[in-house]
Amino acid sequence: MPLRSDWSARTCSLARGLDVLGDPWGSLVLREIFFGNGRFDAIKQRLEVADNVLSKRLAWLVESGLLVQRPYRDGTRTRQEYVLTPKGEDALPVLNAIIIWAEKHLDAPNEVSHMRVIHTECGQATSSADTCTHCGIALTAANTSWHSYKRSDQPLPLAVAPRESHASALETEIPA
Repeated sequence: MPLRSDWSARTCSLARGLDVLGDPWGSLVLREIFFGNGRFDAIKQRLEVADNVLSKRLAWLVESGLLVQRPYRDGTRTRQEYVLTPKGEDALPVLNAIIIWAEKHLDAPNEVSHMRVIHTECGQATSSADTCTHCGIALTAANTSWHSYKRSDQPLPLAVAPRESHASALETEIPA
């Protein structure tokens, strides 16, 4: 169920990509998932978003193959949390590019509103969305942190998609 006009069959790659990644709420949901915040109530609280808006975005990201649901226990109740797929993890350079562009071109309302993309292997902020500008290594969710000054004094590691060897275990295992 597209959130607006369906651009999925357009001949332009940018239009097809924007069909999935062009919605601001969807990108903010992905930000939360990369920060390891995959539970509905936690995402809702962080984004200050209405239930229906969040439900539609999560459903769209699942339908588009960027997220999957994973069961977890909340007391005696089984609930669902959202985790990245490899396709969702591949969206990282797009989000990095938006962060880097915004830091370069848009004024922040205050000092804690800054966010940096950090290559964890060398510990340096980068000005490239896909390669560390200090050491030249390709950025991945496994070797990248985001330093959101509003969230933490230190850069926070990003969530990664469960690997194939773990994916089947995740589908059947319900954490307590």
